[in-house]
Amino acid sequence: MCQSLTWRKQHQVDYILETWSPPQVLQDYYAGGWHHHDKDGRPLYVLRLGQMDTKGLVRALGEEALLRYVLSINEEGLRRCEENTKVFGRPISSWTCLVDLEGLNMRHLWRPGVKALLRIIEVVEANYPETLGRLLILRAPRVFPVLWTLVSPFIDDNTRRKFLIYAGNDYQGPGGLLDYIDKEIIPDFLSGECMCEVPEGGLVPKSLYRTAEELENEDLRLWTETIYQSASVFKGAPHEILIQIVDASSVITWDFDVCKGDIVFNIYHSKRSPQPPKKDSLGAHSITSPGGNNVQLIDRVWQLGRDYSMVESPLICKEGESVQGSHVTRWPGFYILQWRFHSMPACAATNLPRVDDVLASLQVSSHKCKVMYYTEVIGSEDFRWRFC
Repeated sequence: MCQSLTWRKQHQVDYILETWSPPQVLQDYYAGGWHHHDKDGRPLYVLRLGQMDTKGLVRALGEEALLRYVLSINEEGLRRCEENTKVFGRPISSWTCLVDLEGLNMRHLWRPGVKALLRIIEVVEANYPETLGRLLILRAPRVFPVLWTLVSPFIDDNTRRKFLIYAGNDYQGPGGLLDYIDKEIIPDFLSGECMCEVPEGGLVPKSLYRTAEELENEDLRLWTETIYQSASVFKGAPHEILIQIVDASSVITWDFDVCKGDIVFNIYHSKRSPQPPKKDSLGAHSITSPGGNNVQLIDRVWQLGRDYSMVESPLICKEGESVQGSHVTRWPGFYILQWRFHSMPACAATNLPRVDDVLASLQVSSHKCKVMYYTEVIGSEDFRWRFC
């Protein structure tokens, strides 16, 4: 209690609703807002997380502004609880949160965004205990277990017991939304009759992103530079990394930005480990350049279909794109993540050996790409639905 009171004083939380106004980008693109109350009289907060560009918000505002906005939401929740206590004539000290995950995808697994979410959870749990009465998670898509596996260990056990998770349209059936919210206030985007004024979210324009200079002293910049690795991709010389999987049904996740050029992203599986990159000048498979490392693991004598197999369809990624994804492994063994130079069909006439292409491409900047990437493996024992 003393720590929380000191925290509130240090951060002027008691005056946040009167003295702080959220930036316009939050008002336009943060897809959350208050919406009437549930059947128990608790204030109802609606968050359309699947429609929200968490990466864009972090890039435009930073972690601190997002945290401050969430604190203002919690303070507003306490105020609404007091008002509802008077209206319903009984103590109301918590609210209900409805989270719609329609539209949730791998973009929401951008690691700085997940880090910001974890910090928000930590601060809220420490300073607003027992204010969450119930959390209704609706339309959970296939990607949800990955996000849930990353964040659930940081949520208190008592809080997790308040979570109700519905996949697809299960919320419309028995034990669904109507058990907790009156029919006449179910939001229109959930096939209800009530117009919901919560912003629809959408992509934050990149023109609103902060510049590199503005990020210079930010934790976001330091953190991303710490966990992300840089790699150069040349025409004829892809960059490859090796991930060994012991247990099937583990999950490989990736998050990368294409900083320069267009690339093709592939994932392969092999029962045997590729040989480490050679260091001799004739067969060198590893190159270090100012733009990042370049490592090739797939031996030129290997044949696709015999020595290794493709486990995901190739993904063409354009310059400036940010890509997040995951793969649930079917077999143990060795998985190779590959970033390959993407040539336009009209330019794909040459068939030079890899090393020759590298030497040539070093002189031609248009034949060089750069990626920043981060990978993580979630063990099969951790990757599961955790219904409470």
